[in-house]
Amino acid sequence: MIEKRNTKTQPITHQQVWRAYKSVKDNGKAAGVDEVSLKDFAEDKERQIYKIWNRMSSGSYFPPPIREVEISKKDGGKRKLGIPTVADRVAQMVVKHHIEARYEKKFHQDSYGYRPKKDVHEAIKRARERCMEYDWGIDLDIKGFFDNIDHGLLMKCLHPYISEKWVIMYIERWLKAPIINKEGEKGTREKGTPQGGVISPLLSNIFLHFVFDKWMEIYHPNNKFERYADDVIIHCRNKGEAEQLLREVNERMNKCKLELHPEKTRIFYCKDYRRKANGENVSFTFLGHTFKPRRHKSHFCEGKYFLGFSPAISIKARKDKISKIKEMYKKFFIIKDIHQIAKYVNSIIGGWIAFYGRANFWKIKPIFDNLNFRLAKWLKRQYKRLKYSLGRAFKHLKHIQKLKPDLFVHWRYGFTV
Repeated sequence: MIEKRNTKTQPITHQQVWRAYKSVKDNGKAAGVDEVSLKDFAEDKERQIYKIWNRMSSGSYFPPPIREVEISKKDGGKRKLGIPTVADRVAQMVVKHHIEARYEKKFHQDSYGYRPKKDVHEAIKRARERCMEYDWGIDLDIKGFFDNIDHGLLMKCLHPYISEKWVIMYIERWLKAPIINKEGEKGTREKGTPQGGVISPLLSNIFLHFVFDKWMEIYHPNNKFERYADDVIIHCRNKGEAEQLLREVNERMNKCKLELHPEKTRIFYCKDYRRKANGENVSFTFLGHTFKPRRHKSHFCEGKYFLGFSPAISIKARKDKISKIKEMYKKFFIIKDIHQIAKYVNSIIGGWIAFYGRANFWKIKPIFDNLNFRLAKWLKRQYKRLKYSLGRAFKHLKHIQKLKPDLFVHWRYGFTV
């Protein structure tokens, strides 16, 4: 163990850095600008952790530049992520651990994103319940939220609950850390907190806690909402109230140097068997689930159906998963053993079922129908006797399923051949 001196100016312990490292090593493996991977860092972790502690506790830690990467969005655009080095992720986690608990006590109960003991399914459940209670709502989309957070306003949001100067100092340094794009050019940042940073989700929640949650609580206490990061649903009693509230929210965002997306922000009507107005927008998408009027079987009257307003996997999400199955097929195309294919596929699709299957289970069936189709195509290529007949391949796949019903996760859930 490397010897540690205690003559430090900042109250950061070696144990805090170790705890931060343990949290970081379980999340994300991408390397930053120094090209040091999590595996490389782990091989020299004692020295690396000592170095982080030594610099942070003396006040001499300055974050290295952030590596910028682009990922494709479902709408065809690009989302920019900022990838810090592994060492910087550990440093950010030290501060996150230090301040997160105090903010958890202050955050609004209907803020669900990036919070311990809160999740997507709770937000979707609450939205569904409130769509039954309220006739109208607003689907808010903040344009380029993470990239446009004003640094000055964010720092004002931090001061009410953070008195430690060292915490403020390091957060300011992370906000100002330069970014290196894919061409290798270094740029400065005047606003925004990069998606991909360990502390960015917490900072974004703190910002919107003051900009939106507290504002709603004070000025519109009778309008319930669900917020998952910058994805927000507000519930209203009537159309006029929704229109007025949307104008006020827009003004509030503009004052806080944010902008609502003009095309993605919309008022919606929760149409069902009781609410029958026509000519209105009767759907919205929240966290990969589309809420809209759907036919449901009554639990009280056998054989009867009614129109309810409920969520299920969105068309975009379903198409995305089918596209991923197509990509998976290209990988397991060359595998010769169906058990190896099952091991590869199951590690991915189990999460899909858990995420999208809760709201409306059978709406995810087309995804797994496609997977069964790909498995039959694989069998067709593997066996000469099946080469010219997809029907025979399906029949053989059904035989395998009968012999080994637990081989694939989706078979266990009833998405059979």
